[in-house]
Amino acid sequence: MDKERLKNQYEVFKKKAYIIIYGTNTPLGKLFDIILLQLIIISVLMVMLETVEGVNQRIHGLLVFMEWVITIFFTMEYILRIITNRHPYRYIFSLYGIIDLIALLPMYLSFITPSTKAISVVRALRLLRVFRILDLVSFMNQGKELKNALYNSRNKIIIFTYFVLVICVLLGSVMYVVESSESGFTSIPRSIYWCIVTMTTVGYGDIAPQTALGQIISAFIMILGYGIIAVPTGIVTAEYTRMKTQRRICRHCNYQNQPESRYCSQCGNELKEPITNASEK
Repeated sequence: MDKERLKNQYEVFKKKAYIIIYGTNTPLGKLFDIILLQLIIISVLMVMLETVEGVNQRIHGLLVFMEWVITIFFTMEYILRIITNRHPYRYIFSLYGIIDLIALLPMYLSFITPSTKAISVVRALRLLRVFRILDLVSFMNQGKELKNALYNSRNKIIIFTYFVLVICVLLGSVMYVVESSESGFTSIPRSIYWCIVTMTTVGYGDIAPQTALGQIISAFIMILGYGIIAVPTGIVTAEYTRMKTQRRICRHCNYQNQPESRYCSQCGNELKEPITNASEK
């Protein structure tokens, strides 16, 4: 009887913990997400403060203590996410699951080896978890639309990126021939690096053409760079606008659903209507 009672209590605990951790529509779920977000921000700020020598010397003990408290909290949360999940392996091997685990390791590894800068910076990966919190709270639809727009634009962006790389290789090779090694163009890879820096309008100034022909080519690359920067933004914006205007309208409640939706988000009825332009309705 005791084992059965303990088992029932454990199942009840798992259900309650699941609602708090994975649920965002409940008061406790929202409170948990808010606490999690605050701890993530505090943890990242502490990583930054540890790199400031004066601050780290004065409050090193406090920073270590707080980091252990936060690490223990995230460890408990990581374990609860596993035991309350119906498919724990999906979480463990998911992107967020791997990020959660990697962000926990630095403090525990400090028992084995002294903490290094590289290991300490890994804790900043917790900042990526903000996307999961925002995705679960109130930005789910916006994030999904942006993700779909990027996904649908991937082929155009890949082709455009390849085109830009080809231009950089060609113009970088030309600059290697036109300019001398005294100007900094000592090899084709270094010339390609200069072309990328110039085309993106960064302009570090560590390499600069000296000949008249080289300066003319540089001016052409600079002007070309302004047009190239705007293209990826235009591709994603056009796809995002298309997705915003195209909707699958439910015949039962006239709710405008996403083009990829199979069921109405408003009434739950199956969508069999074709994709239409919402602006025409």
